[in-house]
Amino acid sequence: MGSSRDIAIGPVAVVSLLIGSMLQDEIDPKNAVAYRRLAFTTTFFAGIAQMMLGIFRLGFLIDFISHAAIVGFMGGAAITISLQQLKGLLGIKNFTKKTDIVSVMRSVINSAHHGWNWQTIAIGISFLAFLLISKYIGKRNRKLFWLPAIAPLFSVIASTLLVYLTHAQDHGVQVVNHIKKGINPSSVDEIYFTGEYVSHGFRIGVVAGMVALTEAIAIGRTFAAMKDYQLDGNKEMVALGTMNLVGSMTSCYVATGSFSRSAVNYMAGCRTAVSNIVMSIVVLLTLLLITPLFKYTPNAILASIIISAVVGLVDVEAAKLIWKIDKFDFIACMGAFFGVVFISVEIGLLIAVSVSFAKILLQVTRPRTAILGKLSRTSVYRNIQQYPDARQVPGILIVRVDSAIYFSNSNYIKERILRWLNEEEEKLKQSSQPKIRHLIVEMSPVTDIDTSGIHALEELFRSLLKRDIQLALANPGTIVIEKLHSSKFADLIGENMIFLSVADAIFTFAPKTTEEA
Repeated sequence: MGSSRDIAIGPVAVVSLLIGSMLQDEIDPKNAVAYRRLAFTTTFFAGIAQMMLGIFRLGFLIDFISHAAIVGFMGGAAITISLQQLKGLLGIKNFTKKTDIVSVMRSVINSAHHGWNWQTIAIGISFLAFLLISKYIGKRNRKLFWLPAIAPLFSVIASTLLVYLTHAQDHGVQVVNHIKKGINPSSVDEIYFTGEYVSHGFRIGVVAGMVALTEAIAIGRTFAAMKDYQLDGNKEMVALGTMNLVGSMTSCYVATGSFSRSAVNYMAGCRTAVSNIVMSIVVLLTLLLITPLFKYTPNAILASIIISAVVGLVDVEAAKLIWKIDKFDFIACMGAFFGVVFISVEIGLLIAVSVSFAKILLQVTRPRTAILGKLSRTSVYRNIQQYPDARQVPGILIVRVDSAIYFSNSNYIKERILRWLNEEEEKLKQSSQPKIRHLIVEMSPVTDIDTSGIHALEELFRSLLKRDIQLALANPGTIVIEKLHSSKFADLIGENMIFLSVADAIFTFAPKTTEEA
C-alpha cells in the first residue's frame, strides 16, 4: 500500500523500548494477559492514528519533530536501551523496571556483589565484541556488507550450541527456554475497547505511532533520495496505519520501518516491496519449524545483539554539526537526549517537540529585518551588514522585512523599523549629516499580510508623518498589493509611494544618486 520500494518493515528497537517502558508504567509485565492486551490496544490506536494522519493528509505534523530533535531522541533512546540490556548481559535477576540512567545504574551497582554471573558476562562480552567488529568491517569494506547482516544469526546459533553442549544453564546462565511454536491466534477479542485501560492504550498508541511514523518516513525518504524516486508521505502513513491496525488483531505490536533491515535490503539489491513478502515467509517458516531450537539461546546474546544494533543511533558527528549550524537546534537535540536518559522516553520526546515549537514561534514572532545600502556602480541594494561596501543613500533609510506580516509579528516589525530609524537619526545627529526624509520598506520577501499587519503599517505611516518623514513601499507581492488596495492603505500613503523596486524609489527621491550610479 505504500510508495517506498526499499523500506523493510518489522519491530524496531526505539519503538519497542518506548512501548515497553510506557506499558510497564501501567501494568506489571508479570500480569501477562493484561499486559499483552494493553500492547494490542496500543497497537490498534497507533494504527488508527497513523491511518487518520494519512487519510486527512496531516503528514506535515510529523515535520514539527525536527531533525535535531530526532538525533537527540535516538541517541538518548540508544543509551536507555543499552542500559536496559545490562540485565541480560550481566545475568542480573532482580532488575529495576525504571528506564532512567540513575535508577538503572543504582540497580546494577547494588547487584554487583551477589547478582552478576561471570559465565553470562563472558558469553555476552565476547559476542558483543564479535558483533561490533563485524559491523566495523562491513562499514570499511562495502563488499562485505553481508557480514554484519549474518553476524547476529551466527551469534545466536553459536551461543545456543555452546550453552547446549556445556550445560551452562545449570551454572546460572539465563536462557530463553520455551518459545511457543506456530502462528499466534487472533487478538480481536483481547483489545480493550472499554474500561480504564482504553485511555492508556490510546495515549501510548498515539505517541508510539508518531515516533514509528517519523522513523519510517525518514528511512523511506533516505532510500528514495538514493534511488531518485518520489515518496508519498500520506500513502506511507495509510499503509503503516493499516498494517498496525491489522497487526493489533493478529497478535502483533507496533511495527515500522527498520533502518538496519532496510539497509541490508537495499545492499542485497531489492527492487520492490515484494522483499517484505519474502521476509515474512522466512519468519513464518521459522515460527512453524525451528522455534524449539531456541530453547538454549542465552539471554546475554540477545542483549549483545540489541546493544550492537542501537550503538549506531548515538550520532556524535550529527550533534557536532547541529552545534555549528544552529544553537537553538542543539538545545532541542540535547533536551531530547537528556530527557530520555534521565527521565523517560516520552518526556524526552515532549521536550524535543516543545523546543521545536518554541523555535518556530520565536522565528514567526521575531522575523529578521535589515538596513539596505547601494552597491557601488550598480542600482542593487543589499544588507549593509552582509555587504560592508554597500553605502546608504543620504536622507533615505531603506529597511527590508524578511517575513510575512501577521498579527503575531506586526507590532514587533513596526517597533523594529522605528528602532532602526531612531538609531540612524542618532548617528546622523552626531556626524552633522542631513536628517532622514524618506523611509522605504523593501517588501519583496513579504509573502502575505493580514489586517493586523496593515494596521501596523498605518500606525507606522502616522508615526513617520509626525516626524515629517515620507513612507514608501518597494516591490510588494501580488497578494500583498491586493490587500493594500482592498484596505485603502494604498490610498492613505498614495499610489505614487508604491514602487516597483528600491532603485525606482531612490530615482524619485534622490535622482542625483541614481545618475551618479
